Amino acid sequence: MTKAIFALLKKDVLLELRQQHSFYGILLYVASTIFVLKLSINAPEGETWNGLFWIIQLFVCVNAVAKSFLQEGRGRMLYFYSISGAKEFIIAKLIYNIILMLLMSILSLGLFFILLKNPLVHTISFVGIVCLGGISLSLVFTLLAAIAAKAQQNAALMAILGFPLIIPQLLLLI
Repeated sequence: MTKAIFALLKKDVLLELRQQHSFYGILLYVASTIFVLKLSINAPEGETWNGLFWIIQLFVCVNAVAKSFLQEGRGRMLYFYSISGAKEFIIAKLIYNIILMLLMSILSLGLFFILLKNPLVHTISFVGIVCLGGISLSLVFTLLAAIAAKAQQNAALMAILGFPLIIPQLLLLI
């Protein structure tokens, strides 16, 4: 079981390393959004800063995680299911998306600190919350991406199903 999970995880990492345009596209989205925020509201207050951070993280997660299942065609999915079980496939995708979202969350937080300053009182605690929040966002949207992939590869379905599910989580994070 773990051998199949690591093989699928290795496949996803190698695919991401070969096709870095999606990673850098998301990073460009984060940097440009934060830069526009810097130009429009130079140094926001703590609550505004926090709300903006989590809204940006939400859209980063939707963009980053959506491609994990939607990039896999039906033939490729059939191949993966033939070499491993569905459970291993889902676990590998969950682990990969957790790693990706943790990386994007930390990079986003660093850019927020650099460009919008740090209005936080408990920075270390917030870094832990960012890591846990990134993990939870990636878990929810990975499972929603799996559902959307089975429904004719419809990314809009993931967004429609995801936002009502994610609102309570966002309220806790903000």
